[in-house]
Amino acid sequence: MGGAATGGVGGGATGGTDGGVEVVPVDALTATVRDIFAAAGCAPAEAERVATDLVGANLTGHDSHGVVRVPLYVQWLRAGYVHAGRSAEVVTDGGAFVVLDGRSGLGQTVATEAVALGVRRARAQGSCIVALRNAGHIGRVGLYAETALTEGLISLHFVNVARSALVAPFGAVERRFSTAPVAIGVPLPGRPIVLDFATSLVAEGKVQVASHGGKPLPPDALIAADGERSGDPRVLYGDYADADLRSAANGTGAIRAFGEHKGSGLALVVELLAGAFTGGGCAGPPGGPPGIANGMLSVYLSPEHFGTREEFERIGREYLDWVLSARPADAAEPVLAPGDPEARTRAARIAAGVPLPASTWAALRRTAAELGVEVAAAG
Repeated sequence: MGGAATGGVGGGATGGTDGGVEVVPVDALTATVRDIFAAAGCAPAEAERVATDLVGANLTGHDSHGVVRVPLYVQWLRAGYVHAGRSAEVVTDGGAFVVLDGRSGLGQTVATEAVALGVRRARAQGSCIVALRNAGHIGRVGLYAETALTEGLISLHFVNVARSALVAPFGAVERRFSTAPVAIGVPLPGRPIVLDFATSLVAEGKVQVASHGGKPLPPDALIAADGERSGDPRVLYGDYADADLRSAANGTGAIRAFGEHKGSGLALVVELLAGAFTGGGCAGPPGGPPGIANGMLSVYLSPEHFGTREEFERIGREYLDWVLSARPADAAEPVLAPGDPEARTRAARIAAGVPLPASTWAALRRTAAELGVEVAAAG
């Protein structure tokens, strides 16, 4: 969940490999993932939704939240950690605020329901706060900010994973936080803003991608038990073979928080808001079932209802344009707004196909074969 996306495409839309990268057309990739989830027990609409959301993460360059997750999702469905066909249940409804229990439903289903409810209430009454707990992995959090943007709403989303400590606090080597992402959407005219990032230096999914031969990690992204900083995924996962599912339970190191003490402090607050406040639980202490349950606290605001929409859009867009007019340090690299890299990557990958590490594509094919699914032709 979260993290910057700046990757390009590489290769043509032929389905062939190029330096360990398989480039798969969007439609073929979506069809393969959809058929996998249908075979794993999802109804057609849910299978389509999960596939669209996961492939959508790859399209924006957030490969850490894309199809690399498919084998793990299927494993969770088989083990009963998450369940197909479940909807969120209302725990408390105060009109302008709602608490929902995801009941271990697939995150792409129950989080979509939570966002739809928050958007609907905010459009009707100006604001709404939605607390969601016990959701399966909800994917790229920026998607939910984008959904609110289409309705002209500002939204803020704080997310954690209960019982899934992966990140070391500033000054420590032991895990205490989940990657605790934040997403914020601001509907400025013609240039909407989507800020979407993990409070860890890298998202855990980026460690997964790197472990499959994708983009390498920064050399200081992880910290070993002895305090040594590293970019080797084995610090987090322990030893693994190419075909193995990655498990942080096998490693002794941790991901580092971004921004030293500032990122560490933000991660703590996100855990308290998304985990403690929603009632779903924080990243620790250990105990209970495996840590796959997301909590999300979302705030939706309608500028129209606050009576500030016209001035908000005028002042906000004027300010954004001024910010982006700053002279770049590198003349070849213009100053970008949050969401610009994702938009560029989406356009490029829709046209050329989605680049996947060869081992990620192989893992998808293995999962499909185990479920008796025929892989859609790539090209």
